Amino acid sequence: MDVRKPARAETVGSLLTPKRLLDAREAAKRGELDQDALVAVEDECVRDAIALQEEVGLDVITDGEQRRPAWSDTVRHLDGLERRSGAQSYPAHVDPTGTGAAAVFRDFPIVLRPVSPHGEPLGAEYPFLQAHAHTRTKYTMAAPSYHRRYWSDELSTAAYPSCEDFLVAVRDWLRDVAGRLVAEGCTYLQLDAPNYGSLCDPDNRAFHAARGHDLDAQLEFDARLDSSVFEGLDVTRALHVCRGNLPGGAWHSSGGYAAIADRLFPNLDLDVVLLEYDSERAGDLSPIELVPDGTTVVLGLLTTKDGQLERAGDLRSRIDEAAAHRPLDQLALSTQCGFASAANAPMTGEEQRAKLQMVADIAHDVWH
Repeated sequence: MDVRKPARAETVGSLLTPKRLLDAREAAKRGELDQDALVAVEDECVRDAIALQEEVGLDVITDGEQRRPAWSDTVRHLDGLERRSGAQSYPAHVDPTGTGAAAVFRDFPIVLRPVSPHGEPLGAEYPFLQAHAHTRTKYTMAAPSYHRRYWSDELSTAAYPSCEDFLVAVRDWLRDVAGRLVAEGCTYLQLDAPNYGSLCDPDNRAFHAARGHDLDAQLEFDARLDSSVFEGLDVTRALHVCRGNLPGGAWHSSGGYAAIADRLFPNLDLDVVLLEYDSERAGDLSPIELVPDGTTVVLGLLTTKDGQLERAGDLRSRIDEAAAHRPLDQLALSTQCGFASAANAPMTGEEQRAKLQMVADIAHDVWH
């Protein structure tokens, strides 16, 4: 199998979490359901997620992230983080009124000690997906660069001299995870990086400038560090630049990719970059010209923030527009984000299926 072959009909990661799974988790918290029974419900939901994605015809599938309490699983698998409250150094977004309220963390995990793996290994759920899928599979995990969210300029320096030293330690951990997953048969690994999306926003950029953070240097460092997770691995190397998918279909940042493109894209050594282009907040498509030649740009044109189905003609027009900036054979199609990356999107299971079906139908027609 050619592990670098582009997947034209893509999925970003999570699917809606069924009510029976949400109910089972609550019952487990109350002590009314044991761990084996909870896992049995998760198994059933993963099988359903596999069936859905295979039935609509996606070229690569995930387990719908049905076993995760949230899209980023770091806190469950990495020791050295503790919950604290205070001024946040790398927030997802800031309060544009200047009060700074959104840049304060309350009961948020912060790195306070050198990190080390603990508990069940990250990615332990992958073999179940591999064993039950009949289609190519991928595993998603938070990028090293995302872990800036857990750094405090005031509190974390007792653990590491700098945020970059902390990120290198996270990279080393994730590189080990990636190596194990490839050995288990995974041919597609995706890093999720909402931190880059945050830096598109002018209010966020002003916040970092005021704190003395060098965003140009940060972007270049982070891009190279994220890429290095895959060194020596024969696997599709992907990164999703997330722009926020919060409870109720909200978002965390605005502003086009042009603000970060010249520092980020040329420093990525990847096979696939997944970008969110479901709203005018993402700006125009011209920044995709800066993604290195040969890297597939996945256009996230269908939103997961709203159940209304996009019009096929509009999506085809956007693909044509993108092809004016990049060869068509270096493009692909997906939804803009997962369907339950932070909380279930405001849509039904039928609406979710319709969006995934449209991704597959249009992609297979355009790139037949």
